[in-house]
Amino acid sequence: MHNDTVETLIGAAVILIAVVFVVFTYRTTGSANMGGYELTAKMPRVDGIAVGTDVKLAGVKVGTVKALTLDPKDYRVAVHMDLQPSVKIPDDSSVMVTSAGLLGSSYVSIQPGGSDAMLPPNGEIKNAQGAIDMMGLLNKFVNSSDSKSAPAPATP
Repeated sequence: MHNDTVETLIGAAVILIAVVFVVFTYRTTGSANMGGYELTAKMPRVDGIAVGTDVKLAGVKVGTVKALTLDPKDYRVAVHMDLQPSVKIPDDSSVMVTSAGLLGSSYVSIQPGGSDAMLPPNGEIKNAQGAIDMMGLLNKFVNSSDSKSAPAPATP
């Protein structure tokens, strides 16, 4: 009987520690809803971006990607971003998918414009640049350098 009580207390302690760990992780990773406002940008490519990806302004996280939807008419992807309520974005701003270094993870970067008018909640950032296909660029570079270094055929 004494053994069952000890095992029950140890099990309860393990469950409590797991709950504390999950709550801590949820709060520190920014997974909690920020209670901000949503902006949308339509991009041709969003390679490396998924729901929960960081949205940064001047290198500082100001939001997360809330959803990605494909427009069947023009095949562009609408990136729905949830931004902090304290961050206001000028209506002439631009947005692009970029990465943290050559092998780093991708994120959405907002470049603020100079306008005095701010985008309203549920507004759209019109100037958007999609992800760059790094493997495609590398392949073009390698193939172009091979063609330049090949000797020209001799003419008789």
